[in-house]
Amino acid sequence: MLLLENKQIAIVGAGPVGLTMARLLQNGGLQVNVYERDLDADARIWGGTLDLHLDSGQKALAAAGLLEHYYQLARPMGVKFAGFQGDIIATKSISPEHYKDNPEINRNILRTMLLESLQPGTVRWNHKVIAADEYQGQWRLAFSNGHTTEADLIIIAGGGSSKIRSLVTDEAVLETGSFIIQGDICSPATNLPSFYQLCDGHRLMVAKDGQLLVVNPLNNKSLTYGFIFQPPASWQAGKGLDFANTKAVSDFIINSLEGWSEIFHNLIRKTFNFVGLPTRVLPLEKPWKINRPLPVTLIGDTAHLMPPFAGMGVNTGLMDAMILSENLLNPEYRSLEAAISDYEEKMLQYAREAIRESRENELEMRNPEFDFRDLLF
Repeated sequence: MLLLENKQIAIVGAGPVGLTMARLLQNGGLQVNVYERDLDADARIWGGTLDLHLDSGQKALAAAGLLEHYYQLARPMGVKFAGFQGDIIATKSISPEHYKDNPEINRNILRTMLLESLQPGTVRWNHKVIAADEYQGQWRLAFSNGHTTEADLIIIAGGGSSKIRSLVTDEAVLETGSFIIQGDICSPATNLPSFYQLCDGHRLMVAKDGQLLVVNPLNNKSLTYGFIFQPPASWQAGKGLDFANTKAVSDFIINSLEGWSEIFHNLIRKTFNFVGLPTRVLPLEKPWKINRPLPVTLIGDTAHLMPPFAGMGVNTGLMDAMILSENLLNPEYRSLEAAISDYEEKMLQYAREAIRESRENELEMRNPEFDFRDLLF
């Protein structure tokens, strides 16, 4: 008999990790509800593309029966390394035998794929969790819309800013010292033809004096980029710029890129939307709580938020979903606590390694002598 047969399972968060977790458990015959703060399935997720790695994220999608669908929707992309004057220094193209190594997929397309794989009604939209307490032998979840529900198991996949992470750990999220300004340009072939042609279907990367520009020209009909830098000491938690003031942000970046080619300045001027993202980490140094009143655990960024400089965040989270689901569906475990404990022991090991690699890459990238090719060739 399955540990969770006829039990209520609540997954908090309908990101890639939470939705994959739901798919894996439903494939095993369990009933799952996913609670998401977004208003509905049409809410847009902003940000760059995701690449799922062969040895982690793709393994989880294979276990979920979705790997071939991912390959159909994702796009293999090479990389161009440019100098700050716009000259192409080197190109790393994707050979046919490596097309499936880690193709890029838009976040909204990935979420749609995962949503369509679930049983109708699995995701409860407009359900932002504000509290979780023990109530008559179950968890009672309270939502900002006034609703409540009960569950026998909570799997928290609500992202790095989760308010109920404290059920499992009191460790605090820390800023790492880097800052990313992300920008979007719609229809780049029309609105930014010279830069779009320079990319030629590749990601484009530029590094100079500890400042980095990473561009993806093929993000679901938009060009998306990240300008990565160490903010001035006067900035407090990313409050140095008003990101609603597009011109002020544009002027800041262009001034920061003094001496760079006009082709990069024009990229910034054409941007219609900016978002500021201080990079953060959950260090995983404190032991997690042992005497939890009821079964609960963390997966994804809620468990191991890390800087995005090794492409490990979503891949590590998908590994969480695969391993935890395997444990929960394994009849050899005599209790939910035992299945969860085994998952957490494994996860904390590989997540700490992923955080270490991400932080090392971040520090290397902030070195004024950094060259992207040192990491990718």
